[in-house]
Amino acid sequence: MRTHSLLFIISCILGCSAEFYVIDDRVGLGREFDGIGGLSGGGATSRLLVNYEEPYRSQILDFLFKVFTCASLHILKVEIGGDAQTTDGTEPSHMHSKDEANFFRGYEWWLMREAKKRNPNIKLIGLPWAFPRWVGEGTQWPYFFPNVTADYVVTWIYGAKQHHNLDIDYIGIWNENKYDPVYIKVLRDTLDSVGYTNVGIIAADGDWSIAAAMLENPYLNDAVEVIGVHYPGTKTVEEALLTEKKLWSSEDYSTFNDDIGAGCWARILNQNNVNGRMTSTISWNLIASYYENLSFGGDGLMTAKEPWSGHYLVESPIWMTAHTTQFTQPGWFYLQTVGNLAHGGSYVALIDRQGNLTIVIETMTHNHSQCIRPPLPHFDVSPQKATFQLKGSFAHLTDLQVWYSKLDFETKKDALFQRSSPVKVYNGSFTLRLDVDEVYTITTVNTGQRGSYPEPPKSRPFPKNYSDDFTVDNPPFSEAPYFADQTGVFEYFRNSTDNGSHAFTLWQNIHFAEMADLDVSCAVLIETPITGGVFLAARVDQGGESVREAKGVFYWIYANGTYKVTNDIGGQRVLAEGLSGTREGVWYTLTLSVKGYFAMGLLNGYPLWKNAVVLEPKNSWAALGTLSFEYAQFDHFEVNAE
Repeated sequence: MRTHSLLFIISCILGCSAEFYVIDDRVGLGREFDGIGGLSGGGATSRLLVNYEEPYRSQILDFLFKVFTCASLHILKVEIGGDAQTTDGTEPSHMHSKDEANFFRGYEWWLMREAKKRNPNIKLIGLPWAFPRWVGEGTQWPYFFPNVTADYVVTWIYGAKQHHNLDIDYIGIWNENKYDPVYIKVLRDTLDSVGYTNVGIIAADGDWSIAAAMLENPYLNDAVEVIGVHYPGTKTVEEALLTEKKLWSSEDYSTFNDDIGAGCWARILNQNNVNGRMTSTISWNLIASYYENLSFGGDGLMTAKEPWSGHYLVESPIWMTAHTTQFTQPGWFYLQTVGNLAHGGSYVALIDRQGNLTIVIETMTHNHSQCIRPPLPHFDVSPQKATFQLKGSFAHLTDLQVWYSKLDFETKKDALFQRSSPVKVYNGSFTLRLDVDEVYTITTVNTGQRGSYPEPPKSRPFPKNYSDDFTVDNPPFSEAPYFADQTGVFEYFRNSTDNGSHAFTLWQNIHFAEMADLDVSCAVLIETPITGGVFLAARVDQGGESVREAKGVFYWIYANGTYKVTNDIGGQRVLAEGLSGTREGVWYTLTLSVKGYFAMGLLNGYPLWKNAVVLEPKNSWAALGTLSFEYAQFDHFEVNAE
């Protein structure tokens, strides 16, 4: 009996009858397709990209944004910096206070401009993850004064247009936080009052709960153009469908960019529509361009974390993206005849109503397509034959272009976004033999191309000897190269009161390169009397969301004339302390030397403390920072490692 069963399975795989799937535009169109995108922010996930030298930086940008090449993204979503830690670092606000504005801080403006160069039609979205404290008038709650918050956000949109010629298409509320209907209405009114009637509001970048509120509140319903949810697991809710609004997975994926991550991405790009009627999916994050040991290291559609070497990696999720983005555009429509395959997997069909048809098929298996979140219920996928019957406007087609990918988890020899021979259509139908963990694009569009560049430079560690005196008269970006703000924000500063060696400084916890035994030194200036303080650190083992739990060797000096050496950033594990004679307004040079289990510190070249015992961590980042986000200046930074 077992033998007969086995023979039947083999014969079915090789030649059993195919399941039939009808592609027909006569039954009506589904929802309008809004595009596939990537998210830079939440936070500081593109930080290292700006420091790549040419031509490698442009090559990376081409892989992400260039039309009809590689990922060819339709949407770029960026963080509106709020001067606060938001996952992998801090992004600066365009308004540190209510009395000033600077639309050249950070790198998101630059990234949006570069994306527009490569795809003039790319849609741009801004979303706050955090707000400067002044926005809530010291309450840390931006909804207490909705007019202030709305003005702050609209000022960012204004800056994008006036200073960078960027039209923002959509604006969000507050990432993964409570929404406030009053604020949303005030934001809509504020946008309209200054002529930004075409800027749509996405809400609430969390769960689906706002949908029920929109059904009950017509003013809220009118103000919101798109219901955006995070990590929906390809499912929607009835209330969201009843609003008849655009439904987006406005943040999704969040998975390591190996082949399982590629399987996750390929599956949800189809199934967010098939199961949830969502018409856009946006990847967090766009590119893994931050230090890998930070939170979610290695997420992103590709990897670019070594600007000092020029090395980058085009990962398999890039090619899963291309299967949809190169053969569709926002404004196309899903057909109603989309769905799940009989033996696992899914297919979608989209048309441009001008004669073009694109069908994307995926057969990702459960264990090879799990996203980090949410948990994935069990399902089975097996090899199968599928016959697609073309009806309506497409019954006359005789051949279609084919692009193919196979994530081969057994041989590790993937086939990624390869062009195959056109498929012949006989009497309006064609048949495919589908194996597991495959993606097919079957299309009338013939402009697809893989795109390629010469191999980038080889990977190499961060230089053991590095220094920066921050002497840049007109810096192209506000942050110094390779420094990555973790709490608070730092930027280049022109010290107009000093015409000497400290005329150019770094102003205002910064993470750096991973090292073990090292000497690190920096000139520091405390600006706050009595309560001010700064630190220089080595072997800092935590960053990102966990920075407040960081351990390491922290060498502090204070404006009250004392110093302290601690094994943690919170200052609880004291290794040494005493008098330093330090005060505000004076430049001091701190030198921290860590060798094996011992550390020592110099002040202006003279020993201040020594033989502090450091049992852990064994190695990690060098860092510098302030006591409590107050103003301070840093100059002549230098690190030498063994």
